[in-house]
Amino acid sequence: MMLTTRQLTAADWPEFWPMLKDMGTDDHERTARERYERLLHDPRWLVLGVLDARRCAGYAAVQDYGPHLRLGDLHRIARLHDLYVRPDDRGRGAGRVLMEGVKAWATERVRYLEWQSGKTTSAPFYAHLGYRGEPCPQPEYPTFVIDFRA
Repeated sequence: MMLTTRQLTAADWPEFWPMLKDMGTDDHERTARERYERLLHDPRWLVLGVLDARRCAGYAAVQDYGPHLRLGDLHRIARLHDLYVRPDDRGRGAGRVLMEGVKAWATERVRYLEWQSGKTTSAPFYAHLGYRGEPCPQPEYPTFVIDFRA
């Protein structure tokens, strides 16, 4: 299966909305769609889709927090908010391709990419990719960090 990534657009909403609902949102569709379309045009955000020949198989949402107040770009951080692959597309490399796209975007912008994930749900996926989660105040959500200048 050939997988590609691209930044999602407003036209992708019909395929995106079921994934967002499955990932977990309490918003009504109209509210979620308005925010989605606003963030698509915000240069601090990337909403990346992974596509196969049939459809959008998943997405990732990343936010660049911008320059640090005292240290500028030296400690600039981006946060991976979501990385989601449709259940019937899991295990085929879509998550890995999304993570590669996220890293390519972040490495050009920030020093650190960070995220938390569920210890028993998504953390094993990131461990499989070679990332190591560190304990945080919520032990069921380890923190992962990539330092691009390390």
